[in-house]
Amino acid sequence: METVNGGVTLAKGFKASSCKAGVKYKDRLDMAMVCSDSPCVTAAVFTSNIVKAAPVLWDRRIVREEGKMTRAMVINTGIANAGTGSEGLRLCEETAKKAADVLGIDKDEVLIGSTGVIGPQLNMDAILSGIDMLKEGLSDTREAAHEASKAIMTTDTHPKECAVTFELDGKTINLGGMAKGSGMIHPNMGTMISCITTDLAISAQMLQTALSDVVRDTFNMISVDGDTSTNDTLIVMANGEAGNSLITSGGAAYDAFREALLYVCRDLARALAGDGEGATKLVTCNIINAADTEKAKVLAKSVITSSLTKAAMYGNDANWGRILCAMGYSGAKFDPDKLDLFFDAKGCERIHIYHDGAGLPFSEEKATDLIKHDEVIITVDMKEGSSSATAWGCDLTHDYVSINADYRS
Repeated sequence: METVNGGVTLAKGFKASSCKAGVKYKDRLDMAMVCSDSPCVTAAVFTSNIVKAAPVLWDRRIVREEGKMTRAMVINTGIANAGTGSEGLRLCEETAKKAADVLGIDKDEVLIGSTGVIGPQLNMDAILSGIDMLKEGLSDTREAAHEASKAIMTTDTHPKECAVTFELDGKTINLGGMAKGSGMIHPNMGTMISCITTDLAISAQMLQTALSDVVRDTFNMISVDGDTSTNDTLIVMANGEAGNSLITSGGAAYDAFREALLYVCRDLARALAGDGEGATKLVTCNIINAADTEKAKVLAKSVITSSLTKAAMYGNDANWGRILCAMGYSGAKFDPDKLDLFFDAKGCERIHIYHDGAGLPFSEEKATDLIKHDEVIITVDMKEGSSSATAWGCDLTHDYVSINADYRS
């Protein structure tokens, strides 16, 4: 597997476009389209929030309930089309029908993604005219993919893309994706909005199996603020144009694809966590040598979602008591007198903070310098087994409050 400079247009047969439609924002890219030349088997995961946005309901029906093949995805930013009732669903249908008309496909081959403010109905004049612009701008270039990744941002400070290639049956398989998300990030079955494309030939069942599997260790292991969005949607579209033998079961070919998908999803998930609203750094928590994987996940997630730990990271304060506290209320059972806790950062000497029930002496100055880095790694050795898990989050800053205090108004 090789990491390459690419996005959603890397795979054969995929095009993308973006435009300034004026859905909410006046002078920025706010709509994107991803389209395949041929029908795609499609897999998806969606928010577990009981309050689901209209696009989630639309996409879930097509992909999960009816198992249909798809050809395109239209995404808008600014307005989430959530909390909009039956009218919101009607507007999804109207959006899909317009996209289907200009692309010459069926409306049920069109997926919808919306992100932004919850409550307002979509500005359909902007959406419909935007689709015309998106159709005209479709391109398979690297630039088209990059601009599409910018068009789906809300409070993100930079676009998130990742792409890889690998070999199967003497064929080059391409896999590329984009994601957005900065606030209201605490996924449970998906991420804010993400679209991944591949030219792999794979059955719908095996594609869904792979996605459902890898999301547990990637997007479901990040948190910015503990809020699970109404709009979490992760879509993978596979059009089979690479020409490999169709993957219909487990084996070496499936394992190679799963590894590639895991890499892309992990990279995008880390990018989302590190670009949390107002964040200055990525915070990684590794739980190692735990009794079982589920316990390790619960502990790691509890640490990176702790508001006090996140605030300490912002203040460059090695306040390890907050980490132990977060582990203690996680619900996982463990012996606090049999732990080792470490701080790491790239280019820094590891600092051993805590050992078997008590803190260790360390240089506060060195610890402060370490925590100032762009990524701080917290490692907790449970010393009770051989299982591990990693979770990713960010620090909690004044800017997070400022951004969200007037997000709607």
